[in-house]
Amino acid sequence: MEGFEWLKPSVVLGSILYAVIGVLVFWISFVIIDKLTPYKLWEEIVEHKNMALAVVVAAMCLSIGQIVAAAIHG
Repeated sequence: MEGFEWLKPSVVLGSILYAVIGVLVFWISFVIIDKLTPYKLWEEIVEHKNMALAVVVAAMCLSIGQIVAAAIHG
């Protein structure tokens, strides 16, 4: 039964909680960065097809995701 420790309810609920916290931190950081920039990121990427900005935002998203994952993992 030692191989199925990840199926325990406390482990599953803890993982779900950390995932929700990670998504919230990621979303809040994206909103803050969007407010700090002189234009709306989503509008600039979607409506104006600014590919360079899309690449920068993608790199930012990956970086924030790694930071959140490292903070949660310990």
